[in-house]
Amino acid sequence: MRLARRGLLASVAALIGGCSPARLLNTTVSREGYTRQADIAYGPLPRQKLDLYQPTTPRADGKAVIFFYGGSWDSGAKGDYLFVAQALASRGIATIIPDYRLYPEVRFPAFVEDAALATRWAADRVGLPKLFVMGHSAGAHIALMLAANTPWLAQAGVDRMKIAGAIGLSGPYDFLPLKSAKLIDIFGGADRPEIEAITFAKAPLPPTLLIHGTADTTVYPRNSENLAAAWRRAGAPVELKLYPGVGHIDVVAAFSDLLHDRAPTREDVLAYIDRS
Repeated sequence: MRLARRGLLASVAALIGGCSPARLLNTTVSREGYTRQADIAYGPLPRQKLDLYQPTTPRADGKAVIFFYGGSWDSGAKGDYLFVAQALASRGIATIIPDYRLYPEVRFPAFVEDAALATRWAADRVGLPKLFVMGHSAGAHIALMLAANTPWLAQAGVDRMKIAGAIGLSGPYDFLPLKSAKLIDIFGGADRPEIEAITFAKAPLPPTLLIHGTADTTVYPRNSENLAAAWRRAGAPVELKLYPGVGHIDVVAAFSDLLHDRAPTREDVLAYIDRS
């Protein structure tokens, strides 16, 4: 049984890791407790579509999450993250998962601009004071680029200081200089401070929760540690959760019932939403 579970975890890691679809986890997910409206356009382009997961029994406070998936800014699909949507929507939290344009079709900041447009759609739907922006890995980079003191949300017609909060899971926020030729191409250079959320960690800033595994070798934990310190220096509320021995994939995989024992991500995110 232990060997079988290890094999399953390896398969899940292979599916989620390397920014590939998490189809295996989704086969274990209940279809009860929510309804899904797929492929809602938030813009005119093919990848500017989102899925809306409506709880069967919504929370009385109407809180909602827009979740940006990871994928090294060059891969990913909204349908692969049913396990995240189910974890939230089945507990009464309306959940929006958008696609966004990817490299090599686009480069920075196009995917952040798409995320801002999707956030405007979500804000119009649920109201800003109830909406949390959340992401994992590259998606956490995008979410925190929206939450930081940048112009992206304002350009989309959204007051970022009225969002309920930001939640970053295993995100790259302080990762210069870039070494990879692909990343240098995506971001237009090896050492551009304007691509990092930490550059814009200046007041005013919304409340934020940062989660990272200490065994993460894909995006090092110092990214979340440094951003949390910068948030505090700006006088903004921030919570930092470091999970000992937890890796990059486990942090998001733990939203699922199947792998929820890998990390307390789901519990910590739900608790943060409850008290925010």
